[in-house]
Amino acid sequence: MTTLAVPRRVPPLGGLNATLLGLELRRLLRNRRTMIITLVMPVVFFLIFGLNPSYSGESAGNGNVSAYVMISMALYGAMIATTSGGAMVSVERASGWSRQLRLTPLSPGVYIFVKVLVAMMLGLGAVGVVYLVGAFTSVRMDTSLWFATALITWLGSAVFAAFGLFMGYLLPSENVMQILGPGLAVLGFAGGLFMPLQDGSVWASIAQFMPTYGLSQLVHAPLTGEAMQWTWLLNVAVWLAIFVGGAAWRFQRDTERV
Repeated sequence: MTTLAVPRRVPPLGGLNATLLGLELRRLLRNRRTMIITLVMPVVFFLIFGLNPSYSGESAGNGNVSAYVMISMALYGAMIATTSGGAMVSVERASGWSRQLRLTPLSPGVYIFVKVLVAMMLGLGAVGVVYLVGAFTSVRMDTSLWFATALITWLGSAVFAAFGLFMGYLLPSENVMQILGPGLAVLGFAGGLFMPLQDGSVWASIAQFMPTYGLSQLVHAPLTGEAMQWTWLLNVAVWLAIFVGGAAWRFQRDTERV
């Protein structure tokens, strides 16, 4: 008796649909620890460091110091949000959820795309919350800069969505966020995100090789009025390529084991 093989039906868009997106977003939003770290902690830091009356009203290019700190905290929140969203693959691999998804018509590329998209949606929320609080406090900068800096901050955080995916496939689930949380804080300090770097210093030279450096310079440039430099874009492009390449490599190895 001959058994005929039934070809696997590939759904439109590789299985991408609103139900899947909603499910992934709800799973992420139910993580209270992630929500507190992503949406609350950057706001608290902004209120502490951005509203200090001893310097918050001082001029900083096309705005004041409060605006500079607000942008920094928004980028930091977006980094945490997108990294957390990407790193969720580690938990899913450990629980067997990713293996279950591979039994469905959902294509691997769409699975990765959904993870990045959900991470970016959470990143947008992190930026929006910090900017909303800033709008009702002492932040002062040109109207157009509110939109420009917020957009650059959000789009630039895609680098850390790729970083989160890479780490999610690289690190064990029980350790991934315990490592990434402090690690992002260290990268923020090392890349000059939390305080301006002094030109010509050794620390400024080291900071140029950090994945936070290019983004920090790009998001603050509209406020400070500093001319765009190609080295900033190169920094972002190189680290994005490294993280995307690393995530693709680990994803392929993970898939081969099934």
